[in-house]
Amino acid sequence: MFNIRIWISVFEFILAVVMTGLVIVITYKIFIRANPDFDMEAEIKKGNAAVGILVATILYCASMMLHKGMETVISMFRLYMSSPAESNVGIVKLIFISLGHLAISMILAVITISVTLRLFGKLDKKLQAGKELEKGNVAIGILLSSVVLIASLYVGEGIGAVSRALVPQPSMGQIEIMR
Repeated sequence: MFNIRIWISVFEFILAVVMTGLVIVITYKIFIRANPDFDMEAEIKKGNAAVGILVATILYCASMMLHKGMETVISMFRLYMSSPAESNVGIVKLIFISLGHLAISMILAVITISVTLRLFGKLDKKLQAGKELEKGNVAIGILLSSVVLIASLYVGEGIGAVSRALVPQPSMGQIEIMR
C-alpha cells in the first residue's frame, strides 16, 4: 500500500509540473494571439503594466480552472492504482481518457475567459476597455482582471463537472455492500 501511495504522489507531482508548463505556454500564446484590438506581447515588452496585470490574471485563472480537470485525472489514477485487479481499463486507455479530461478543461477555460472579456467589452462600449488597456490604463487592467477572476471563481467548479460528464469515466468494478 505504501508503494501505491508513492506512485500516486509521484504521478501527481509529474502531472502538476507538466501541466504548469503547458498551461503557461498554451494560455499565454492563445490570449496573446486572440486579442484583435492590439499586440499584447508588444505592449508587455514596452512595459505596459495594465496589459501585464491582465495577462497575469488570465494565466492564474486558467490554471485555477485547469486544476479542476487535473483533480479528475488524479482521482481516476488513484482509483486505478488502488484496485488494478478490478479495472477493466488498460493504462493506455486511462492515459487517453486523462488527456481528454485535460483537453476539455483547457478548452472550457479558454472559452470562459474569452467570452467573459468580450461580453464585458460589449456591455460597456463607452469604456472602450481595449483602447484604454493599450494606452496603459492600469485601472482598466485591474478592472478586466477582476472580471476574469470573478468568472473563473464561478465557472471553475463547473469545468470539473463538465469534464467528468463529457469524457467517459473508467469503470473500476463493483463493490458489494450487502449480500
